[in-house]
Amino acid sequence: MTNAAPSSPLQALARIRPDVRAMHAYGVQPSTGMLKMDAMENPFRLPAHLQAALGQRLGALALNRYPGDRLLDLKAALAKYAGMPEGYGIVLGNGSDELITLLALACAQPGTGQRATMLAPMPGFVMYPLSAQLQGLDFVGVPLTPDFELDEPAMLAAIAQHRPAITYIAYPNNPTATLWDEGAVQRIIDAAGAQGGIVVMDEAYQPFASRTWIDRMRAEPARNAHVLLMRTLSKFGLAGVRLGYLIGPSAFVSEIDKVRPPYNVSVLNCEAALFALEHADVFAAQAAEIRAERTQVVAALRQMPGVEKCWDSEANMILIRVADSAKAYEGMKTRKVLVKNVSTMHPLLANCLRLTVGNAEDNAQMLAALQASL
Repeated sequence: MTNAAPSSPLQALARIRPDVRAMHAYGVQPSTGMLKMDAMENPFRLPAHLQAALGQRLGALALNRYPGDRLLDLKAALAKYAGMPEGYGIVLGNGSDELITLLALACAQPGTGQRATMLAPMPGFVMYPLSAQLQGLDFVGVPLTPDFELDEPAMLAAIAQHRPAITYIAYPNNPTATLWDEGAVQRIIDAAGAQGGIVVMDEAYQPFASRTWIDRMRAEPARNAHVLLMRTLSKFGLAGVRLGYLIGPSAFVSEIDKVRPPYNVSVLNCEAALFALEHADVFAAQAAEIRAERTQVVAALRQMPGVEKCWDSEANMILIRVADSAKAYEGMKTRKVLVKNVSTMHPLLANCLRLTVGNAEDNAQMLAALQASL
């Protein structure tokens, strides 16, 4: 018997896919001691009496058991909260990020010699192209107009050419905070459906928007029969809970549910989400306050010397353009305020910063730091 050669970490690393080794991990900025205005989080914590009530409920859970029928209660509560149409179902995810992965996994065509395509307007959510890459789909990004509106002719041409399996429409969009024209969106949905594709309306920021696509899904069910609606409770106010949900015709939902890992939503996440939905009025009041603050922040930004452009927002973030985004970002960081420098994400975002809308105190600190950094 011969002794095996000693193993090498580099040899083992070669087993990792080359495209994965070439990637950068999703980065979360260190934020200790900083005002965190880079991740569109709800600035409000639960009132003290609700903290105590939630803690009591979570403490009584059977953590020794796998998640069970309580998830059915959560689905029913989400269906009621969202106004889910008749004949539709829900898939639960560990945040909407997992749902994006599940959709790509369900639509990939491994071993067929014909790769599926995912399409989305860009700049948009980074998880769309990332999930396509990891699950073996081709990704087609269709640039927005310079003012971050949908380029409808380009979208329709791309759909006709690439026949995408999945088309994402973020409604509102991240990082531009844009809520696109209803008519243009419906025509894009129609075109994708004519090619046999699925359209996913990503409504992560729905609590801050003036419209929701679920109204169109109820009003014109046949025209939107290939549309799935994706939401998350992160922007509702539960970013730490990691709970996303996908609403769609039951036939679609049952297929996507097949690739969902078992027990992907913990009993703690489930109960916290149910508790929050029971107190939806508290979170609705928080969203209303954030929308009111957004109006004030946009007005202040449009009066601030050095802010070249401030776009309208239908989310809890605001996109601005400055002369030197790297300088402004570093200046704000020095002043203990974190925002997102999105200038390298897409050519259309040159010298752009994305600012979270928080409470009045946080917004005042952010605006002061920005003004001092321009």
